[in-house]
Amino acid sequence: MPIDGIRRDCHSPAMCITTPRKLQMNHFALTIASVALLFEAFAGGTNAVQAQEATSQKRYLIVHSDDAGMSHSVNRATIDAMEKGFVSSCSIMVPCPWFPEFAEWAKKHPEKDFGIHLTLNSEFGGYRWGPVAGKDKVPTLVDADGYLHRRKEDVVGHARPAEVEIELRAQIDKALAAGIRLSHLDTHMGTVVASGDMLDVYVRLGLEYKLPVMIMRHIDPLLAPGYPDLVARREGYITQLESAGLPPIDYLFQYYDGKDHDARRRRYLETFKNLKPGVTQMIIHCGTDDAELQSITSSHFLRGDDARIFSDPAVKAEIDAMGIEIISWTQLTGMHQKAGDR
Repeated sequence: MPIDGIRRDCHSPAMCITTPRKLQMNHFALTIASVALLFEAFAGGTNAVQAQEATSQKRYLIVHSDDAGMSHSVNRATIDAMEKGFVSSCSIMVPCPWFPEFAEWAKKHPEKDFGIHLTLNSEFGGYRWGPVAGKDKVPTLVDADGYLHRRKEDVVGHARPAEVEIELRAQIDKALAAGIRLSHLDTHMGTVVASGDMLDVYVRLGLEYKLPVMIMRHIDPLLAPGYPDLVARREGYITQLESAGLPPIDYLFQYYDGKDHDARRRRYLETFKNLKPGVTQMIIHCGTDDAELQSITSSHFLRGDDARIFSDPAVKAEIDAMGIEIISWTQLTGMHQKAGDR
């Protein structure tokens, strides 16, 4: 290809002979063609810039349901919201008694988005679970009854980092052994991101297993005081993860309160209306508000209401009308890696 960008297919000397008149005409044609090419290149560049700017202003939403595997009622509601609603991602509590039921469904649906809800707490009064690795291998992670500690503060105060890694690795490996295609890692009750030592384990496992970990670029100022190590270290962790092709999210929301369906629905929609460009994750908790869930947790209404809201076609239509694209963690990773290949 000549440097002027115009191809010349001269297959014989005769085809390339130019008389002075022809040369003059060809010079004029070449000038017009060059101007056209320059204009096209400029316009194309402008369109490329505009397309890039449009992409940077795009609002993406991950609708993410926590606590799959916690109970039968939670499993049923999570599955329904992923199959019939518009929940785009969920995460699984591997230590819980109903993990096998959810794992069986997840194995049959590799097209869905499944994270591991790394669990170091067993918080409910009469419904408890212990570590996957066995309490003899992780004694600092269990209470006097042999269950995982109830409170985040108890884990931070007692857990040895080496035992945290043993347990979290056991949870990931058990899910993989069950045949689940994993999309990411996150943390139950925020415990794993509550100290620097556990954060190091969290990020290291993400890098080792090649799974994104849920870390936000922007942390809610109301939450920041409870997670000083995350605030201080997140930029370094994000750099490590992005270098390995593992994307963070930009913003995180969760509304674990309210007693009125209409008010909660309006609150969700108002939040979506005001989303900033980038990737936002909305954490919800699906459940069937039945006798089982009522016997486990006082949050049974919230869980039932989340399942109702995020299975409502009218809510989905409003989100679509706002120009917001609902994606999964799998899609986010693909977008990040595609951008890195450019």
